[in-house]
Amino acid sequence: MLTKFETKSNRVKGLSFHSQRPWILASLHSGVIQLWDYRMGTLIDRFDEHDGPVRGVHFHKSQPLFVSGGDDYKIKVWNYKLHRCLFTLLGHLDYIRTVQFHHESPWIVSASDDQTIRIWNWQSRTCISVLTGHNHYVMCASFHPKEDLVVSASLDQTVRVWDVGALRKKTVSPADDILRLGQMNSDFFGGVDAVVKYVLEGHDRGVNWASFHPTLPLIVSGADDRQVKIWRMNDTKAWEVDTLRGHMNNVSCVLFHARQDIIVSNSEDKSIRVWDATKRTGLQTFRREHDRFWILTAHPEMNLMAAGHDSGMIVFKLERERPAFSISGDSLYYVKDRFLRIFEFSTQKDTQLVPIRRPGSNGLNQGPKTLSYSPTENAVLICSDIEGGSYELYTVPKDSYGRGDTAQEARRGIGGPATFIARNRFAVLEKSSNSVLVKNLKNEVVKKSPLPIATDSIFYAGTGNVLCRAEDRVVIFDLQQRIILGDLQTSFIRYVVWSPDMESVALLSKHSIVIADKKLVLRCTLHETIRVKSGAWDENGVFIYTTLTHLKYCLPNGDSGIIKTLDIPVYITKIYGNTIFCLDRDGKNRPIIIDSTEYIFKLSLLRKRYDQVMSMIRNSELCGQAMIAYLQQKGFPEVALHFVKDESTRFNLALESGNIDIALASAKVIDKKDHWYRLGVEALRQGNAGIVEYAYQRTKNFERLSFLYLVTGNLDKLSKMMKIAEVKNDVMGQFHDALYLGDVEERVIILENAGHLPLAYITASTHGLQEAADRLAEKLGDSVPSIPQGKTASLLMPPKPVLCGGDWPLLTVSKGMFHGGLDNIGNNAQEDYEDAADADWGEGLDIVDVDNLQNGDISLDLEVGEVHGENEDEGGWDLEDLDLPPETDTPKTATHDRSSVFVAPTPGMPVSQIWVQKSSLAAEHAAAGNFDTAMRLLSRQLGVKNFSPLKSLFVDLHMGSHSYLRALSSAPVISVAIERGWSESASPNVRAPPSLVFDFSQLEEKLKAGYKATTEGKFSEALRVFLSILHTAPLIVVESRREVDEVKELIVIAKEYAQAMQMELKRREMKGDPVRQQELAAYFTHCNLQVPHLRLAVLNAMTVCYKAGNLATAANFARRLLESNSTNEKHNKTARSVLQAAEKNMKDATQLNYDFRNPFVVCGATYVPIYRGQKDVTCPYCSAHFVPSQQGQICSVCDLAEVGADASGLLCSPTQIR
Repeated sequence: MLTKFETKSNRVKGLSFHSQRPWILASLHSGVIQLWDYRMGTLIDRFDEHDGPVRGVHFHKSQPLFVSGGDDYKIKVWNYKLHRCLFTLLGHLDYIRTVQFHHESPWIVSASDDQTIRIWNWQSRTCISVLTGHNHYVMCASFHPKEDLVVSASLDQTVRVWDVGALRKKTVSPADDILRLGQMNSDFFGGVDAVVKYVLEGHDRGVNWASFHPTLPLIVSGADDRQVKIWRMNDTKAWEVDTLRGHMNNVSCVLFHARQDIIVSNSEDKSIRVWDATKRTGLQTFRREHDRFWILTAHPEMNLMAAGHDSGMIVFKLERERPAFSISGDSLYYVKDRFLRIFEFSTQKDTQLVPIRRPGSNGLNQGPKTLSYSPTENAVLICSDIEGGSYELYTVPKDSYGRGDTAQEARRGIGGPATFIARNRFAVLEKSSNSVLVKNLKNEVVKKSPLPIATDSIFYAGTGNVLCRAEDRVVIFDLQQRIILGDLQTSFIRYVVWSPDMESVALLSKHSIVIADKKLVLRCTLHETIRVKSGAWDENGVFIYTTLTHLKYCLPNGDSGIIKTLDIPVYITKIYGNTIFCLDRDGKNRPIIIDSTEYIFKLSLLRKRYDQVMSMIRNSELCGQAMIAYLQQKGFPEVALHFVKDESTRFNLALESGNIDIALASAKVIDKKDHWYRLGVEALRQGNAGIVEYAYQRTKNFERLSFLYLVTGNLDKLSKMMKIAEVKNDVMGQFHDALYLGDVEERVIILENAGHLPLAYITASTHGLQEAADRLAEKLGDSVPSIPQGKTASLLMPPKPVLCGGDWPLLTVSKGMFHGGLDNIGNNAQEDYEDAADADWGEGLDIVDVDNLQNGDISLDLEVGEVHGENEDEGGWDLEDLDLPPETDTPKTATHDRSSVFVAPTPGMPVSQIWVQKSSLAAEHAAAGNFDTAMRLLSRQLGVKNFSPLKSLFVDLHMGSHSYLRALSSAPVISVAIERGWSESASPNVRAPPSLVFDFSQLEEKLKAGYKATTEGKFSEALRVFLSILHTAPLIVVESRREVDEVKELIVIAKEYAQAMQMELKRREMKGDPVRQQELAAYFTHCNLQVPHLRLAVLNAMTVCYKAGNLATAANFARRLLESNSTNEKHNKTARSVLQAAEKNMKDATQLNYDFRNPFVVCGATYVPIYRGQKDVTCPYCSAHFVPSQQGQICSVCDLAEVGADASGLLCSPTQIR
C-alpha cells in the first residue's frame, strides 16, 4: 500500500473523488465537509451548514456540484465554485446514510434510517421516487455504473437490487400522444416507478454496504457478521457465489477495484483487506493502531483509493504504476504485461523480446521494480520485491528480436536491488551483511565488498562503482579499491539519473531534485510541492524532469521553469532535441514535442553566449512578464528592454539599465509628471544636465530648475527664472532666485513689496545701499531696527560653481553585446535630443519680453522644435568649448557607435566588508567599523559582557585604520582604508588586513611603566596601567604562535598585578579594621609578582602584623624575607630583629583567616582565600579565581568578562585560524 496523502481530523464518514481535478471531499462526524487537494496536501475549502454528522457525500461527474446527506435529515446540493449550498432537499424522516449522483440523468439516490431509498431530480428539485421494502435502516444505496439498477444494503440482513428503468421512461417526455395517455393513466392509477428485482439473503447480521462490479454482473456486500459475500446475477435471478472470511469485526465498506481483479474491504477491526476476486483468497492486510475504518471509495479514472477512519483519512494506491525501464544508446528496454520489450527511438519501433515469469506468490507490488541492461552481453537484470527483494537475469538471444515467444529460464537470486557495474559483472546488495556481492553472468559470486554506510539500495555510478543510498545521504563507492569517491547529505533518494557523459548526476527524491557532479559535489537543489516522477538530461546539460502535473527544466545554476502541463503522469526516457520520449503508466511510449526556446535562451545567458542570445532575440517570439522579470533579476535589464512594447515597462527597464535615450523616448510618449521626475533623477545621477533641464521644464518644476541653473553656473537663465517667478506672483521663488544670483537690490525691492520693511532696511544697510536704506528709514519712522555695532558682516553671496558649461565628464566604456545590434528603438528620440542639445532650452519658456507681461499665471510652451528657432544667437551649453586633449574627445551619443555609452561601473565590495568576511579576529572587525560582530566575537571567545571599557578602544581602532581625504569642496570627504603590510608591488585586487593602532610592543612599554609605578608605591597609577593592558590585549593582532603565547603570558601577569593593587588599595581604605588590614597584607604576599615587588609586599605584611601584635605571623614573613636573599641590608636587619622578638613570645594577639601552610588563591571580588580542594569559578578571560557565589557577575579584576561563562579562548593571530 502506497500512501499518497493523509489527513488528521474528526471521524470521516463519507468520501468522494473528483473525476478530473486532484480533489477529494471528506464529510466528518462533526458536521463539516472538507475539500482537499491530495496532490498538494492542502485544504481548499470547508462547508459546514449541516447540523450533526454528515455520512454521505458525492461529486457530480461533470458539473461543479456535490451532494451531501446528514443526520439532520437534509440533503444539500452545493456549488463548489460559488462556495455555497444551492438548495436543500427535504423528505427523509431519519438519518441519511449515503447520497450519490447518477452518471447521466439528473438524479440523486439517497438511503436513510427511515427504511426508504429516495430518488430525486436535482434540476426540478423534487423527489421522483420512493423505494420501500426494507424493514430496517438502509445503510447504503448506489446506481449501477451502466444499467438502470440500484443496489441497497440494510440492517434487515438483505441486499436488494431495484430496477429503475421505468423511472427513466417516465422522465423522458414521450413524443406520441398515445404514449403520453398511457403514462397519465399509470400516474393516475398508481403505476410503479421502481421495482425490486432481487432480494439477496445470506448474511446473518445487518448488511452495511453493497456495491456493483463496474463491468461484470457481480455484487459484493459486507455485513456485521464480519463476512464479505460475492453475488452473481442474470436477467432472472441472483445468487451467492462465495464468502470471504477474515475480518474480526463489522465490515463497514467493500468494493471491487476498477482496474484489477481484486476486492477491497475495510472494517471496524481497524484494517483494510485486499482479496483476490477470482481465487477468493486474502492478498494483503493493512492495519491501523487505534482507528476503525468506516468508508472506502475509488477514483473514477485513476488507480487511487481513499479510506476514512476515526481520526482522518488516507488516499492510497495498492500497487506501483511506474514501468521498469532502462535506456541503452538508441534503445529503451522496458517491461509491459509480463514481457520484456524494446523500443527504438529513431524508428519508433516497439518489439517484444522475451516473456518474464509471473510472480509465484500471491500479493501486491510483486511486479518488476527496476531494470538494468548490459549492451555487450545483451543481458537484462529485473529486480522486484518478491521474497523481500530478488532479481532475475535474462540473456536475450539475438535471433529472438521480433519474435518474443521464446520462454527461457532466468537465473534468479535473493537480494537486491541489482545493477550491472561492468560488461559481464553485476552488483547485488545483500542487506543482511550490508555488503555488495559482485556476480558474473553465471550468477556466481566473484567478490564481496562490505559497504561504508548502512545502505538500503544501490545504483549504477560508472564502471566498477555503485552509488549507495542511506536514509539521509548518498555515497559513491569504488568496489575495486574499496574507497568512497563522493559523499553528499540529501533527503531520501528514489531515483538516480546520470548525464550521458557521466559528469553530472540528478538525485530525485519525493519533493526535491539535487544536481551534483560525478564526485557528488553539490551544484544546486530544487524543491517541488508536487511529487517528482522522472527526469533525463538533454544534450545541452539541462535537466528535464516531470512532476505529476508538469514537464519542467532545471538549468545548471538551479533556475527552473515549466515547459508544459501534463494530462497524465509520464516517465521521461530520452530527449532528442525538441522531442521528449516518455512512458506512461500503461507502458505506452509517447513522444512529446516541446518548445525549448525559453530554457535554451536562459542557458545561453548563463553561459554568456551572447551571439546566440542576440540571434534568439531577433528570430524568436520570446516574451511575457516572467521572461522580463527573469532578465531583470539576473541583471540584464538592457536585454529585457528588447522584449517590451509597453512604454511604462520600457521606461522602468531603461532607467534600470541606465539607457537615458530610451527612457527619454518613453517619457515623451507617457508624458506624466512622475515619469519626468524619475527621468530627471537618473539624468542627474549620470550628470546629463541637458536632460535634467528638459525634464524639469516639462513638469514646470521651477524650484529644481533654479537650483540646477545655480549649480551649473547658468546665471542668465537664473535671472530669467527670477522674472518668471515675478510674473507668476511667486514671491518666495523670486526671493530665492535673487539670493542665488546675489542680486541685493532685487532682494530689497522684493522684501519692500512684500511688506517686510525692517528686513528690507537691514538688507540695504548691511550691503551698503545707502539710498535705499534712507528711503526705507523714512517709511519706518520711529521703528527703524538697530543694527548691531562692532560686528563685521559677511555678505550672503552665491559660491562660484565647481564645473561650468556642459555635462559632467563620464567614464567611457565599450557598449555591451546587446547595444548597437538591437538598438533600433530609441533612434528617433536620439535625433530629437541631438537637436535639443544644441538649443538653449531655457528660451522655450517664452520670456523674451518678460517686462511687458502682466502679473498672473503664464502657460509655458516647451516644444523643443520651437526653442531651436528662437535662440540661434545664444551660446547654448558650449559643449565644444571645453578645452579637452584630443585623446579624450567625447563624441556625441550616437546609437550606432559602439564606444561611448555610459554604463555606470558596478560598485565593488567595500574594504571594510572584505575585512569582516576574511577575519575572525575581533580587532579587525572593530577596525572595519563592525562593532557589533566584534562584540559578538569577544563574547564568544572570552566571555566578555561589559563592553564600556572597550568603547574608546573600538573607536580608536576604527579611526586609526582609515585615512580621510578631502576631494572637491562640494563633495563629501572620502575615507580610505589603511592596510597592514601594504607594498607598491602588491596586487590592487588583493586586500590586506587592516592596519591596527595597538600592537604588542606598546603593551610591553605599558608593562614596564606599571612595574615602575609599583616599585614607587604609586598603586593607583599602577592599577590604571595594568587594567589598560588587560583591556587592550584582546584587541591586538600578532603574526606567530610564539607571540600568541607571549600575549597570553602578559594577560596573566597583568591580572596578578591588577588584583594585587586592588587588594593593597582596599587595605589602605580600612584604617579602622586592623584584622582585615593584616589579612589583606598577608594575601598580597601570595600574588605572583616580580621578586623585588614580592619582597616589598612581604616587608609590608611583616610590619603590619608586628605592629598589631601578631608575632608568630610576623615571624613567618620575616623568614620569607630573609630567604629571598634581599640585597637591602636594612630590610634584612629589620627582619632579623622581628624574628628575635617573636622567638621570645611566638603567639598571635588576634586570629587571622590566613594559613600559610595550606596553598590557596585569593577571590578577586571578596578577597578571601580559596584553599586547595575548595570549589571555585574563574574568569574566562583573565583567569582570576572567585568563590562560587560570584558566578554570572562581571569579573572585578579585568572588568570585562562574566565569571564562569563558557568561552572558546583568546584569538589574536591568523595562525590560530589556519
